[in-house]
Amino acid sequence: MKITDLLRKDGINLNVDAGDQNAAIDALIELHERVGNLNNVSAFKKAILAREDKGSTAIGMGIAVPHAKSSSVSTAGVTAVTIPAGIDYKSLDGAPSKLFFMIAAPDTAADTHLEVLAKLMTLLMDQKFAAKLLEAQTPDEFLSIVDEKEAEKDKEDAAKKAASAPKAAPKKLLGVTACPTGIAHTFMAAEALELKAKDMGLNIKVEKDGSAGAKDVLTSAEIAEADVIIIACDKNIEMGRFDGKDVIITSTKEAIHNPETLIRKALDGDVTKYHHTGKVVQNTASENESVGRKLYKHLMNGVSHMLPFVIGGGILIAIAFLLDDYSIDPSNFGSNTPVAAWFKAIGGTAFGFMLPILAGFIAQSIADRPGLAVGFVGGALASTGATFAAPGGNIPSAFLGALVAGFVAGYVVLFLEKICENLPQALEGIKPVLIYPLCGILVIGLVMCAINPLVGALNAWITAVLEGMGTGSMVVLGILLGAMMATDMGGPLNKAAYAFGLASLANQNETGYMIMAAIMVGGMVPPVAIALATIFFKNKFTPAERKSGPVNFIMGLCFITEGAIPFAAADPLRVIPSLMVGSGVAGALSMVFKCTLMAPHGGIFVFPVVGNVAMYLVALLVGSFAGCLMLGLLKKRVDD
Repeated sequence: MKITDLLRKDGINLNVDAGDQNAAIDALIELHERVGNLNNVSAFKKAILAREDKGSTAIGMGIAVPHAKSSSVSTAGVTAVTIPAGIDYKSLDGAPSKLFFMIAAPDTAADTHLEVLAKLMTLLMDQKFAAKLLEAQTPDEFLSIVDEKEAEKDKEDAAKKAASAPKAAPKKLLGVTACPTGIAHTFMAAEALELKAKDMGLNIKVEKDGSAGAKDVLTSAEIAEADVIIIACDKNIEMGRFDGKDVIITSTKEAIHNPETLIRKALDGDVTKYHHTGKVVQNTASENESVGRKLYKHLMNGVSHMLPFVIGGGILIAIAFLLDDYSIDPSNFGSNTPVAAWFKAIGGTAFGFMLPILAGFIAQSIADRPGLAVGFVGGALASTGATFAAPGGNIPSAFLGALVAGFVAGYVVLFLEKICENLPQALEGIKPVLIYPLCGILVIGLVMCAINPLVGALNAWITAVLEGMGTGSMVVLGILLGAMMATDMGGPLNKAAYAFGLASLANQNETGYMIMAAIMVGGMVPPVAIALATIFFKNKFTPAERKSGPVNFIMGLCFITEGAIPFAAADPLRVIPSLMVGSGVAGALSMVFKCTLMAPHGGIFVFPVVGNVAMYLVALLVGSFAGCLMLGLLKKRVDD
């Protein structure tokens, strides 16, 4: 329905002389009566005044739009008057009102007045349009200005609708999401694609390759019918099933922040046909992907496979200390009682797999399955510290050595594959079972004889420096690590701090446990600070953000820093520095209170095994409120 369908020439009166609000209302109602819109003038005025009692209908900028829906209205209509001198209509901005529209709707109408009111509100936000109406000299000119503006707006809306409509929706869209840990980014990327597809009137099924296994797995029939498949992954997945299909390969970050761009790319046909190389697992990196990102993905493939061993083993070791009696034999703490010794043995066994798993799956990410055995051996040699030295002279290179071993093993196998390309076809079957493992393990053994002493010496130096730090230096380290956890929330800086924590944890000393505690509390703060801010500073967040804010309490307490990403993406220049301050404060306090943590993950679920847990909770609360306060100070009001 158009405004000009309800606004007639004899329902307009220009340059009216009205002294107050009541006089303006009477002038507008008189016009409704003149055009025959009312069957009971007094009842309609009561309805108008009742609406004004609920709150002024003066919207500011010199405009008021009184309206009512009543049985006293026989025909829906709009009247208009201009009062150039202006009157006090209790406007929200305190300015006098000069331009008035009154909407009358019968109570049988299906919210006609609300539809017209919404359209009027949109048009009147253009102050040039309102100024033209005030300058109109005749009702015909007034109507012409309204009609022209409404036609212009309808044309703009139609153009926007046409631009946003899918050009040619494919028969079927599919997606796959996966991140190194399979916890947050995997499901956030999937949800972003699903919600945006729904908004665009499309259907998409997304396979989530999470930590507990793949969910909503794509069937062969679905893949065969699909027109485009969006692969948003930060780790390697099975790609052979997509051979011959149109595929878009990207990251979970891109899917989270720009789902519409990806879907439109799929609809526009801006895709590449995927041709599988024949390997079981294919690197999902595109050809233009930077070297740094490729190395990062190889590293994260190792870390994601290592985490279950570290978390499970670390918690069991922590339980052993919790159950043991220190007074029996301080030098054997953790194994003094049978129960504690049992937990310590199981946890230690799981923990012992950490370095071989890390190196093995880094190598597997680089060289596929042939890299596994070579990487596993390299990681184990980093743990035992094998060198050319006499027995007893071995020098473990620990986490850093295993990291180097994984990359070396992967590229050694790639090199072996390259030099074996021209071997006779008859030898093809023995390459993966004899040539690659035999030569690869021999080479990695020789390499580790050089790496172990070098990296071992570096580890010893780092440990000595950290252990020699005074309280002040450890506080600075806590601030740095905590702030890094909040900088990109799941990105390279966050992962670098976390990897440093894992390396420190592998040393199994108090300094390493303090570092891990500072890192985890720093990662818990951002979502909790966001949740607090949506409660204490509601006017700084949109209704949708306030609604989703409390969910961040759960994510933060579970050490899922990524819960803060949507808020940071919406206002990075204010949100990220605020969260860095909060996380830095929490990390510093954790160091000051000498809190320790033997498990690298788990949030509140591992609080029972945190050293000095009461003060650790204080660090979390103080850091969260510090971040919340910074958000309140830096973020602008939503209406600004």
